[in-house]
Amino acid sequence: MSRNLRAGLIVLGVLSLLDLLTPLLTDGDHPPMSVAIGSAAIGAVSLVCLAFAWVRDSGKALFGLIALRLLSALLSVPAFFIDAVPAVASAAAAVLIALTLVGTVLCLSGSRRTTPAVAP
Repeated sequence: MSRNLRAGLIVLGVLSLLDLLTPLLTDGDHPPMSVAIGSAAIGAVSLVCLAFAWVRDSGKALFGLIALRLLSALLSVPAFFIDAVPAVASAAAAVLIALTLVGTVLCLSGSRRTTPAVAP
């Protein structure tokens, strides 16, 4: 496992753990409890994918993890368009989206590519 892949998996793993805590951190309005529970479910499934990607070096699990983390980031986007969302929540959403992109790029740059070698 490359260093980039390991670092990306760690970043996405921390984000997955934070998703699990979302129902405990919400006031019920920002984010709504239904979104918080959905985030927690995405976080739990992400951790399962993370375990398979880490232990078995599974490309399918890595793809699933990245897809779930990007879906979780998309759940944060409404924070920028709803006026009643506190500035702290919008800033946290921006940081989480940025970290998701960083983790995704690290994972993709560190994953093995099975492209055929080009003859000189």
